[in-house]
Amino acid sequence: METATQITRREQIIQTAARLFRAKGFMASSMRDIAAELGIEAASLYSHIKSKDEILETICFRMAEQFLVAIDEVNDIYFNAEEKLRKIVKMHVRLLTGDLNASTVFLHEWRHLPQNRIKEFKEIRNRYESGFRSIIILGIEEHIFETVHEKFAVLTILSTLNWITEWYKPDGSMSADEIAENLSDFILMGLRKKSHLND
Repeated sequence: METATQITRREQIIQTAARLFRAKGFMASSMRDIAAELGIEAASLYSHIKSKDEILETICFRMAEQFLVAIDEVNDIYFNAEEKLRKIVKMHVRLLTGDLNASTVFLHEWRHLPQNRIKEFKEIRNRYESGFRSIIILGIEEHIFETVHEKFAVLTILSTLNWITEWYKPDGSMSADEIAENLSDFILMGLRKKSHLND
């Protein structure tokens, strides 16, 4: 059973690895690199973590589950499509910007997950996209959104949101919530039926 100190050290290892994976890529980062960043011997890592693969799994699945919780909450609690979309965009942006190292690894390094975990990861990602699609479908049914190809719309929206990790600066001129609000306005401008634009 792990003590609080061991849990803290494990989390330090994961956070350090996420920073390295973001900077160098998963494949170019070694356990020795992670240990060097922490100022410990590589052998010491293995009392807290089994392998580099385990670190990547932890980062990717932790974030995937957070996104899934977010979309489930939005679809369970909020009502009309516009309100749902604004809320999930805000939650998505907050998750991405809350830990840029982990979110960048989640978005770009998941392909290096062990083969036996990739299917599970894709299933979680597909569930998230499906929850997002249901918001678009609801907006169409409510006659608020134009009739669009839901999957294409969702992939376009997610590509726009995920690009944030390439340019967001925590000390930038806009907060994460301000960015989310602006992105929501742009997305909704493209989705709304023309008759609703002046409402």
